[in-house]
Amino acid sequence: MEMEATNPEMAPQHQSIHPFKVNVPQSELDDLYARLDRTLWADELPDSGAAYGVPVARVQHLLTHWRKTFDWRGFEARLNSYPQFTTEIDGQNVHFLHVRSGKADAIGLILTHGWPGSIVEYLDIIDPLVAAGYDVVVPSTPGFGFSGPTKERGWDQYRVARAWVELMARLGYERYGAVGNDGGSIISPEVGRLDPAHVIGVHVTQLFSFPTGDPAEFADLTPEEESAIEHLKWFWENMGAFNQLQSQAPQTLAHALADSPAGLLGWNSQLLGEDLDDDFVVANVAIYWFTRTMASSLRFYYEMAKTQEHTEGPTTVPIALAAGGRDFQSIRRFAQRDHSNIAAWTVYPEHGHYAAHESPQALSEDIHAFYSSVAVLTAN
Repeated sequence: MEMEATNPEMAPQHQSIHPFKVNVPQSELDDLYARLDRTLWADELPDSGAAYGVPVARVQHLLTHWRKTFDWRGFEARLNSYPQFTTEIDGQNVHFLHVRSGKADAIGLILTHGWPGSIVEYLDIIDPLVAAGYDVVVPSTPGFGFSGPTKERGWDQYRVARAWVELMARLGYERYGAVGNDGGSIISPEVGRLDPAHVIGVHVTQLFSFPTGDPAEFADLTPEEESAIEHLKWFWENMGAFNQLQSQAPQTLAHALADSPAGLLGWNSQLLGEDLDDDFVVANVAIYWFTRTMASSLRFYYEMAKTQEHTEGPTTVPIALAAGGRDFQSIRRFAQRDHSNIAAWTVYPEHGHYAAHESPQALSEDIHAFYSSVAVLTAN
């Protein structure tokens, strides 16, 4: 990747912010294709399907798409059609898209992804939000994508949130909102907790609030809540291996992922399901590959699991949930324990985990409706 000069009038006015463009050297693409061509495939039991994990056929399909169909240069051009920048915060390089609406005193929205996603998650809602009058900031979470690997311990959700507060201050926003999905739904509420004087609201697609273990919490659950808990239990018993491994021994796995793009494709695609288009899956995985952030992205789970920093009391800024019916099921009674100002709670039955990509119009409208309402309430 290279940094290239752009029109300084288009760049944020801060001496430590630098224009950036994605430009993967051709030698990197050639090496990738050679590695893909030399893939040694794992064996699997006949007719086992996905019982043991991501099937060989699924990875072979995605690898063929990556090798034969996916247009990295075209995707690179799409990224570079948006103004991009880098800056150093707390010793860490931070990459971000910053698209201005041109509206005077526009509210800024900082959109945060998680694993195995990236800034790709939000590309389809940038233009609708900008057209609605928002300035849009889409950073690569430290340790992910074009922010590059983290350089030291401790980049947990709280440290990322502090970096986002600094980033939005550095960009000059007096009023802004924090939007998140997946890991971004963990980080964004902490941004609101840290900076309530400037954050007018938090909008997320999951609220990760769980039972404490007190039997009294289960005394009067509704059928819907019982169903949500059963779904959560199923997920952790059948799909939770990634969290366990990445929280305990991320480096052990990272050796394989750093050496094999097919291995990276297999591991990351466990949560990039077949309901997603192949270009979206491959674009996300390719970013991890070219930026060498396989190990550092896994470490984010370790840092969250091992953090010694813990908050006290619920968040207080207005928060909105736009949950997907085909995604993790948040439970309001537990969320109200952790967030005292839930201003909106909507479940979209057709939405999956990556709603910004799968249902961009509906999600951007939900975001706009929420921030339109809280902007009026917080104007004074």
